[in-house]
Amino acid sequence: MMGTVTFPGLGLEFHLNSIAFRIFGWPVHWYGIIIAAGFLLAVLYCCHVSGRFGIKQDDIIDMLFFAVPLCIIGARLYYIIFYLDLYRREDGSLDFGAMVRIWDGGLAIYGGVIMAVIVLFVFCRVRKIKFLAFADLGVYGMLIGQMIGRWGNFVNIEAYGGPTDLPWRMGIYAYVDGARQYMEVHPTFLYESLWNLLGFVLLVVIARKWRKFDGQMFLSYFAWYGVGRGFIEGLRTDSLYFFNTPIRVSQVFGFVTAAIAIVLLIINLGFRKHDPDDLWVNRVKKSARRVALVYVEGDPAGAKWLKEQSRRLTQEFAKLETYALPAGTSAEERDELLTALKEREDLSDVLVYQQKQP
Repeated sequence: MMGTVTFPGLGLEFHLNSIAFRIFGWPVHWYGIIIAAGFLLAVLYCCHVSGRFGIKQDDIIDMLFFAVPLCIIGARLYYIIFYLDLYRREDGSLDFGAMVRIWDGGLAIYGGVIMAVIVLFVFCRVRKIKFLAFADLGVYGMLIGQMIGRWGNFVNIEAYGGPTDLPWRMGIYAYVDGARQYMEVHPTFLYESLWNLLGFVLLVVIARKWRKFDGQMFLSYFAWYGVGRGFIEGLRTDSLYFFNTPIRVSQVFGFVTAAIAIVLLIINLGFRKHDPDDLWVNRVKKSARRVALVYVEGDPAGAKWLKEQSRRLTQEFAKLETYALPAGTSAEERDELLTALKEREDLSDVLVYQQKQP
């Protein structure tokens, strides 16, 4: 599908094609590419900063294995529940085939968010990880994904608002009462993308300077996103409604979750004292095992082994001690060092690089 989007007040015009390319005749849509890019960047960022929250990168990947398909199902179910009539046949029976055709459109972000919270809670219970610490990390991925994903709406020329004459208004051609008409509307996709970008920056700053308790970023996300989504949803023309009422689902959900989150933030930040040692990341680091790494100095393969082991163990929050044996160290001297290390009660493990013989 091709279309034209203009920003007349800014002198911009874009000619858009929703299909990026085809593979063996099958279309690959820009929407999917943009969503995938947002997902990838979200995962990369969360893996990059996971250590600040006491979460292992392997746990992130394992959790996503379950979360990704289930969140798609959650987003679809949320949409179907409030647009159930769209999936009825003429005789009133439900068309389950249409329900599973997600490529025809119909995903709701809040359904995905709710499912993500449920999956993460269960995963943390099984892995014995503090849920609120993992949730604090996860909201950064949510903001990145939502911030980038909204540009998929731009390419599809959807998720826009009502008429406006503001300088940044967006000009589109849309069908109104069966007739194709030119309209100048609120670019609500852009509003939400920028709101999420600003929220991401604010949460990064807060986490680095003022994070007091596990769950603070989680609540801050719902407070920030809920307020923004509530107002932006009021401008949109494609909202989900509570069945046959004029009440917008996402607007109510946004404002209610924001209000709850704000109250909990006020209680926790204003009326409760928090010990830094109670943060999950500090508890993990305090209980981290101590590992000794022994290698041969001057051996390139040994240096590579040391780097790989250090990276792996650092991701597990282990405390490392490295011992470089000078080239030519006798077997007796090496064994003497290893014996002394293994006798230490504070060391959990001693890893030794086995030098390959020529």
